Amino acid sequence: MEAEPGVRQTPDDTALLHAHAAGDPYAFAEIVRRHRDRLWAVALRTLGDREEAADALQDALLSAFRAAGSFRGDSAVTTWLHRIVVNACLDRMRRRQSRPTVPLPETDVTPAPATDRDTAMDVQHALQQLAVDQRSALVLVDVQGYSVAEAAVILGVAEGTIKSRCARGRARLAVMLGHLRNPVGTGGVPSPSSAETATGAAAIRKEGGS
Repeated sequence: MEAEPGVRQTPDDTALLHAHAAGDPYAFAEIVRRHRDRLWAVALRTLGDREEAADALQDALLSAFRAAGSFRGDSAVTTWLHRIVVNACLDRMRRRQSRPTVPLPETDVTPAPATDRDTAMDVQHALQQLAVDQRSALVLVDVQGYSVAEAAVILGVAEGTIKSRCARGRARLAVMLGHLRNPVGTGGVPSPSSAETATGAAAIRKEGGS
C-alpha cells in the first residue's frame, strides 16, 4: 500500500538503526525513545536495584550506539537491544555476586493495593535469590511476557534451555513463596501454584508500568 502524497512515513527500527550507522544524529535517539521503557523494566527486574539498573541500561545503550554498524538484521532490533541489555545486567550480576542485594520497590504515581504491592515485593525478593540464568529467563518470560522463542533469541540459548531454566526457577519460587498460598497459621500445603506466582509477576509488571 502506497503512502498518501505529502504524508511522511515513519521509518521502522531497522531503517533507523541503519540511518544511525550512516551518520544520522537523531535516529538512535528515536530508537531509544520507542523502547527505553521496556528495556528499563527488564534491567530493573533483572537486577532488583534502581541504581544498578540505570547503570546497566546506560552501558547497554552506549554499546548499542557504538555497535549499530555490526547489526545484520538476523533478528528484530528490539531483540538485539534486549540481548545487549540483558548481557549488561548479567555482567553486573556476576561482578556483585559476593555482595548482598536489597531490592528496592518501583515508584508509581498510583500506588498498587497493599496486597499486590506486598506480593510484588515478595516475588522480587525471591527472584533475587535465583541463579542468574534462571532469573534472567523468568524475568523475560513470566514478568515481561516474552515467548520462550523470543527469550531464547535474546539470551542466545536453545528454547529447551529456556523451558528448563524457567521450570527450575519456578520450582524454587514455589518453595520460597509458599506463604502466598499458606499464610502463617493456616497449616496448608507448603507451595504456591503457578497461578499465584504469576499473580506476583503481574503485580511487578503493574508497579513498573510495563
